[in-house]
Amino acid sequence: MNFAVVILAAGASQRMGRSKLLLRWRDTTALGHIRKNWDSLGSLQTCVVHAASDATVSAELDRLGHPAGNRISNSTPETGMFGSIQCAARWKGWNPDATHWLVTLGDQPQIRWETLRSLVQHAFVHSDNICQPSFNNRPKHPVILPRDSFLELADSNATDLKTFLAERSHRIALMDSSDPGLDFDLDTPADYQEALRRFTEI
Repeated sequence: MNFAVVILAAGASQRMGRSKLLLRWRDTTALGHIRKNWDSLGSLQTCVVHAASDATVSAELDRLGHPAGNRISNSTPETGMFGSIQCAARWKGWNPDATHWLVTLGDQPQIRWETLRSLVQHAFVHSDNICQPSFNNRPKHPVILPRDSFLELADSNATDLKTFLAERSHRIALMDSSDPGLDFDLDTPADYQEALRRFTEI
């Protein structure tokens, strides 16, 4: 299994009041931390879907040294998360050796590295399935999709990823996890302070 990573980074972060991707996290930013985690876990190719008009995320990617060839520009970020996912599925720049794609939110730096490693190992064992972590019996992000499922996203008529996955529930292999970071939403300044208190030290 050779997996590529899609980091979704085109959201407007309206409730946070500033880009969640650029929040400080440990020795870097939320985006930098997530990118570093997946690189360390053996991602064949790590790509970031960003709003075409968002100069701040582009500047952060420059600062991180993220290759221009691994950036996916979304010209219609107002279509939401599923629009960004479909943008990635339609993109022609993927490494042809990729067999699986991991779709992850750009605002979940609080998920433990060990949880991410376990998910990758789970996908190795269940390579024909769509794999997700589960917290309290509820499926969570990130999601790992084999090639056929990932490519189906490009022309799907589903309204969102949840609906797309529900249509393929027979193919989903959940991985039980006790990681509380899976169940935490980083949406507001208060959430950010709580995340710093619970999940990391700066």
